[in-house]
Amino acid sequence: MASLVIYFSRSGENYFGGELKNIEKGNTEVIAEYIQELDGADLFKVEPAEEYPADYMKCIDVAKAEQQADARPEIKETLSGIDEYDTIYIGFPNWWGTLPMPMFTQLEQLDFTGKVVKPFVTHEGSGFGSSQRDLAKLCEGGEIKNGLSIPGANVYDVKDTVKAWIDE
Repeated sequence: MASLVIYFSRSGENYFGGELKNIEKGNTEVIAEYIQELDGADLFKVEPAEEYPADYMKCIDVAKAEQQADARPEIKETLSGIDEYDTIYIGFPNWWGTLPMPMFTQLEQLDFTGKVVKPFVTHEGSGFGSSQRDLAKLCEGGEIKNGLSIPGANVYDVKDTVKAWIDE
């Protein structure tokens, strides 16, 4: 059985427990790499063709406008298919209550029929928001398992939690 992690992650200026901090690696990417290490999964990072602003406040304004417009931003590289995988991990930060819009761009192009889908989200208190409802539509035909919700500030302390979730 082969597995794949499809994820979106943002480094740079991010929000942690009431303050802005610069991080070298996005929180979701940290979790994606744990999954790769623990499960041998391949990684596919969804990246927008046009980078988000480095300034966190400007970034969230762009993200909110994309969501309100139901935009499908162009992405740098498109994953064309997932036929060779049985399990698909889908990871993202919670942006305005759901997945960042570049994830919609990518996921809508894939056929999840017969796949096991394991979502994970990083956040600062909002958990999955409405993303699970959106994932049900995006991953139609897949068997969506219990998701893993991780506060961004805790990503470096949850490897055992990730392992237990993978093994569920």
